[in-house]
Amino acid sequence: MIIKDFEEYKGKNCESTATGCLLKHAGIEMTEPMILGLGESFGFIYWKMSIMNLPFIGGRSKPFYLTTTLCRNLNITLDARETGSKKKAWSNITQFIDKNIPVALQLDCYHLEHFNRSFHFAGHFACIYGYDNTHAYIADTGSIYKTALVNLENARFEKGPMAAKARSWTLQVNEKLPDLRNIIPTAVKEVAAGFLNPPLKCFGYKGIHKLGSEIVKWIEMAPNPEEDIIGMAELMEKSGTGGALFRNLYRDFLKECLIYLPNNQNIERAYELYKIAASSWTQIASLIYKAGSTCERVHLEKASALCNETAEVERRAMELLSGI
Repeated sequence: MIIKDFEEYKGKNCESTATGCLLKHAGIEMTEPMILGLGESFGFIYWKMSIMNLPFIGGRSKPFYLTTTLCRNLNITLDARETGSKKKAWSNITQFIDKNIPVALQLDCYHLEHFNRSFHFAGHFACIYGYDNTHAYIADTGSIYKTALVNLENARFEKGPMAAKARSWTLQVNEKLPDLRNIIPTAVKEVAAGFLNPPLKCFGYKGIHKLGSEIVKWIEMAPNPEEDIIGMAELMEKSGTGGALFRNLYRDFLKECLIYLPNNQNIERAYELYKIAASSWTQIASLIYKAGSTCERVHLEKASALCNETAEVERRAMELLSGI
């Protein structure tokens, strides 16, 4: 059974794209920056994890928060399911596909054939739109693939950091979405509040400063400096972030907000600041890449200074957004 009129949603981030596929199939056209923004899925985290050679750097919320928050803000009915039963997990897919309703999934990309490198990441998302006796047909971050059913099952039931119990979800869109002019300010202020008043110093603008203070030690910290540090640069710039650690997407979200809230000076000024921040994060990633390639500390020292400058740029932007 394959949904014949299914069209993949083109995006950069796996979760926003998976949920975007469901929205598109339901007749809602929404840009990825708007999905990210209304999902309040933006921020910063610098987190030391024992399984990683270097601290984790993230630019958005935990997995599935984007989807739950987006649906709440847009008054969309979310049917999310988890189970430890493989039979039930498969039924949670087929009962919808058989009714021409695509299903979004959380899984571990390690088991998916279309990933070139084998690494575990259980916070990955895709959308399934069909199946046959041997394969599932999925949309994954803007492209169409097929994967063996046994691999899909393994991906859904993998354990580890960020893993969920075979999570799947569908959406039911109500007749009319709320007026975005009323939703945008609330979503923006929620993100700003969390960024400016983080629960720990490793979050928000304080987390960026923490990165700035520790990044100079990375060559000594990393067991395999070239591989580990280059990998971190690629994670920031290429691994589903839309570039610049999600700053490109949030910059574009603020620009789109001005369509609904024209002449809002706080958003206009914050947008200009995030243009600067996005460019700075791309430079930071480039410096980190150079440090990994050369093992020269000077590049990390430059990145450190730029992190501290960028933290203050983003702090000023969020202060403006908190007052809209």
